Amino acid sequence: QVQLVESGGGLVQAGGSLRLSCAASGRTFNRDHMGWFRQAPGKEREFVAAISSSAGRTYYAETVKGRFTISRDNAKNTVYLQMNSLKPEDTAVYYCNARLSSSSGYTKEIFWGYWGQGTQVTVSS
Repeated sequence: QVQLVESGGGLVQAGGSLRLSCAASGRTFNRDHMGWFRQAPGKEREFVAAISSSAGRTYYAETVKGRFTISRDNAKNTVYLQMNSLKPEDTAVYYCNARLSSSSGYTKEIFWGYWGQGTQVTVSS
């Protein structure tokens, strides 16, 4: 059974930092893209960041570019999201995802095959 388990969420003040982790089990994703989406209350789930299998390419939403960094450790089958300079509008449930079926579709939920259960990130003002 394939599982993606996120951790590292929590409550932080504006301007602070958090590092999310997502550990995959049940299969390896060394040859797959991995990424993060988020969903704020009352809003649709949106793309945050993605990373290619070799970590040679990274992609970011404009709203997080320059503040968030995605990375991966293929030996640990884990992807990370370092979030700096957090803002209240970053408050959301953050979801890890894996196995992108279309290299150009990384901003679209439909092209991702596996999802975690999510971890809550709350940024207070």
